[in-house]
Amino acid sequence: MASKIENPLSMRFVFQEQRALYLQTKEDDKLVTMPKLEQDELETFHYLIRDSAREDYAITVCWWKPTKGELGSTFEMWGVVKWMDQNGRRIKLVNDEDVQWIPIDYLTEVNG
Repeated sequence: MASKIENPLSMRFVFQEQRALYLQTKEDDKLVTMPKLEQDELETFHYLIRDSAREDYAITVCWWKPTKGELGSTFEMWGVVKWMDQNGRRIKLVNDEDVQWIPIDYLTEVNG
């Protein structure tokens, strides 16, 4: 069982502002920096994306979304690439439940 010092929200009287600030700092702890990728990894990503669009098969895409300056969150989605926007440098990933435009510059992982 956690003590009251370890979990300040277990105290009986906590102001809403204190609770919100505590939860915000916990969310900030989950933020990560954009991973650096090698050129060969990027070329593999582009090949898998083009192949998914051409052959109409699903891939899993992970990307990073900036939140606070150099820190952000990572997201993952599977689907088929239905459109590649060369001018906007983004792809349209579609699955049974969702449609998402993903910036190519923020890709962190692509699996076929």
